[in-house]
Amino acid sequence: MNDKIRSLLAQMNTLEDELRTELHEQESRMLFEIKGKHVEFERAVKQAHRKLKKNVFRWLVTNRPWNLITGPIIYSMIVPFLMIDLLVSFYQFTCFPIYQIAKVRRADYLVFDRGQLQYLNFVEKFHCVYCEYANGLIAYIREILARTEAYFCPIKHARKVLGSHERYAYFLDYGEADDYETKQEAYRVALGKADAKKSS
Repeated sequence: MNDKIRSLLAQMNTLEDELRTELHEQESRMLFEIKGKHVEFERAVKQAHRKLKKNVFRWLVTNRPWNLITGPIIYSMIVPFLMIDLLVSFYQFTCFPIYQIAKVRRADYLVFDRGQLQYLNFVEKFHCVYCEYANGLIAYIREILARTEAYFCPIKHARKVLGSHERYAYFLDYGEADDYETKQEAYRVALGKADAKKSS
C-alpha cells in the first residue's frame, strides 16, 4: 500500500469520526437523551409523539394491502436468520479464542430501541424489532467474517468488489507476494486487540 492510499484512508477515518460526532450532536438537539439502554424524550415531545400514533385497526385499513400479503414471506426468514445467528456465534466463541482474534461484541450491532418510540403502534414496533434484528445480525456476521478473512486471507481481489467490508481497504494488493507470510502475521496480531479495526 503506497503513501497516498494510506493518507486517503487516514482522511476517510478522520471524516467518519467527525461524521459520527456531528450525528451524535444532532441527535442531542432532537430533544432526547440516552440513559443506558433507555432513550428518554422531553415530556412535550413524548406527548406530541403519542398524538401521532395510529391505532392498529386504522393502520391495518390504511396500510398497503401487499405489505400484509407478503408479511408471511418476510417473517419466514426468521428461521434461517436464527440458525445462522446460532452457527456463526458458535463459530466465533469456539474458534476466535484459538486464533487469538478479539470477539465481536454483539451489542455493538444488534440495537433494539425503536420500540421506545411513542408514535409507533404495536404492529409497527413488531416490524421494527424484526428489522433491527435482521440488519443488526447481518452487520454482526459481516464483522465476524471480515475478521476471519483478515486472519486467513487478507488479500484484495483483482476485480473490483462492491460492498466490501471496512477492513478490505487495508488488505494486501492482489499479487503482492513479497513477505506475504510476515505481513499476514501482522494482520493476525492486530486482530487480537479488541479495538483493532484494521491493520496497516
